[in-house]
Amino acid sequence: MVTLDTTAIEDKPTQPAGIRTTRGYRIFQVVNALILTAVIVVTLYPMINILARSFSGDGYIRSGKVNLLPRGFNITTYKAVMTNSMFWVNYRNTVVYTVVATVVAMLLTTVYAYVLSKKDLRGRGVLVGVAVFTMFFSGGLIPNYVLVTSLGLKNSVWAIALPNAISVFNLLVMKAFFEGLPVELEEQAAIDGLNTYGTLWRVVLPLSKAVLATMVLFYAVSFWNSWFAAFLYMDHSDLMPVTVYLRNLIYGSTNATSVGFSEADATAVGANIQAVTIVLTTLPILVVYPFVQRYFVSGVTLGAVKG
Repeated sequence: MVTLDTTAIEDKPTQPAGIRTTRGYRIFQVVNALILTAVIVVTLYPMINILARSFSGDGYIRSGKVNLLPRGFNITTYKAVMTNSMFWVNYRNTVVYTVVATVVAMLLTTVYAYVLSKKDLRGRGVLVGVAVFTMFFSGGLIPNYVLVTSLGLKNSVWAIALPNAISVFNLLVMKAFFEGLPVELEEQAAIDGLNTYGTLWRVVLPLSKAVLATMVLFYAVSFWNSWFAAFLYMDHSDLMPVTVYLRNLIYGSTNATSVGFSEADATAVGANIQAVTIVLTTLPILVVYPFVQRYFVSGVTLGAVKG
C-alpha cells in the first residue's frame, strides 16, 4: 500500500508568513475600519434622525433640537396617520401595484433572458441590441404619455406595470446567469421529453433561485418607491400609491388637510407628520430586506461572474 507523507503539506502555511503582522497591513486594517465606520454613520444617521423626529414633539422639531433621540415623546401623529382612511387606501394601492408590476416584470424578464441566453439562436444579436438600445435612448415623456393614453391604460395598474416591465440591467444579469448553467442539463431534459417551456419551468428556474430572488427584490423596491408614473397617469387621489401621498405631503402641500386630514387632526399632528409617513412607507422594505439579502448578494455575484 502506498502511503502519502502529509508532513510537508501540513507544515506549509496557507499564506506568506508574517503578512498579518506587518505594519502596513495593520495600518490598512485601521484605515479600512475607520472608512467603513464613517460610511455606516453617514448611512444610518438620516434613518435614525427620521425615526427620532417621528416620535418627537412639534416644538423640538421646529427648533432643530432633534438629532438621534426623540425629544418630547409624541405618538399623536402616528395615531392620526394610521386612522386616516386616505393613507391606507393609497397604501393598499402601493401593495397592489407592486405585486402586479413585479409579477409582470419577472415573467417578461425571465422569458426574454432565457431566450437571449441561447447562443445558437438566430437573430440573437438583434434582440440583444434592441434591449441595450433602450438603455441609452427612450421615447421621451410626451410620446410615452400619448401611447399610454391612446391604449386606454390611464387610471389602471397597467399604466405602472407595462411601461416599466423590463429593466435592461436586470435582463442582462439574468441572461448572464442562465448562460452559466450547464448545457448538459437542458440536453438531458430534452432527451427525457421536455419541451422548451418544460425545461425552463422544471430545470432552469429551480436552479436559479438566487438570481430570481435578487430580481424580485430589485423590481419590488423599484415599484414600491416609484411615484412619477402614478403621478402622471392617475387622475384620482384614491388611485394614487402612498409615495404620491408622501410627495404631496412634503412638496405639494402646506398642511395636512390636502391629503385627507381634518382641520383638527392637521393642527394636532404638527411638524413630524412627514417623518411618520416616511417611517410607515419604508418599514415593509426594511423588514423584508434582511431575509433576502443573501440571495441578493449571491444572485448579483453569480450573474456578474458568469457573464
